[in-house]
Amino acid sequence: MLELLYKNNDIEGEKMKKIITSLSSALLILAASLSLTSVAKSAEFFTIGTGGPTGVYLQTGNAICKMLHKSAIAKEHGRKKGIDKAYRCTAPSTGGSNYNIGQIAAGEFQFGVAQSDWQYHAVNGSSKWEGKQYKGLRAVFSVHNEPFQIWARKKAKIKDFAGLKGKVVNIGNPGSGQRGTMEELMKAKGVDNSFFKSTTELTSSEQVKALCDGKIDAFGYSVGFPNGAMEQAATCAAKASPINLTGPEVQGLIDGADYYAKAVIPAGTYTGQKKDATTFGVKATVVTSNMVESDLVYLVVKAVFENFDDFKKQHPAFSSLKKEDMIADGLSAPLHEGAKRYYKEAGLM
Repeated sequence: MLELLYKNNDIEGEKMKKIITSLSSALLILAASLSLTSVAKSAEFFTIGTGGPTGVYLQTGNAICKMLHKSAIAKEHGRKKGIDKAYRCTAPSTGGSNYNIGQIAAGEFQFGVAQSDWQYHAVNGSSKWEGKQYKGLRAVFSVHNEPFQIWARKKAKIKDFAGLKGKVVNIGNPGSGQRGTMEELMKAKGVDNSFFKSTTELTSSEQVKALCDGKIDAFGYSVGFPNGAMEQAATCAAKASPINLTGPEVQGLIDGADYYAKAVIPAGTYTGQKKDATTFGVKATVVTSNMVESDLVYLVVKAVFENFDDFKKQHPAFSSLKKEDMIADGLSAPLHEGAKRYYKEAGLM
């Protein structure tokens, strides 16, 4: 009888252990769930539209994200300054300037990198933005200079724009800044696609391989220098180099728009480049929407400007940046209120 009683007690004890174990597991799962919910509620994700995987725009977006994430773990992070939210960002490769602005207008992206000329056209409803004026576009800051460059393979013997006649030329993918600027240059020169033997619509990441493989003779590209993809074009079988883009038509573009300026790619920037390449260019700019909350824009600007030395090390094109120039040059759209708030606090305005 006693033996049976002990057995029953053992059975009950085992049941109790299982119940306690199950309850403990459930409580742990609940705690983890609550913790994850808390993190999800406290962190807000946003997107910065960039450009092709070989260009500086992608690295610009990633550099901004890196500075923001660096600030997020620093002692002086926004939470101690009265900001309730933590932010995390992604900077995917995209179709470029006009695509980014379109995605911002649609509410899909919160920020984007865009050429200064397309910032101007979007906010003023001109050029490709005629009939689609985006009055809600807001400027955040400008970044590096971007000379518009036409690179040609050596055997094509192209020295200037006139030399492109009858050649196979990549004019850029639709929606990209390089495509838009190429078309502006063609318009100024009084030519259309029939001027070339044929045209392609390759992205910035596709065009260098096509040039190196001899599938195209030249391509146009707005990009800061030095650039790794351009060095690849200079050193592959194409032995390519940038050509001069000068003359009264180009000067007319520069004189007719504040967002254009003369630009020079110094000799020796790329392997085999024996002479300066004279052209015209724009600024790379960071833009957003008037619908993006002020605190987010404020923290993005703060993260970049308070980690400025580190930001400048993220790419050679950033090395000569000056804060004073970044808040003025190449900005056609009104400054976002969140950006203004930081600039005033920092004594830059």
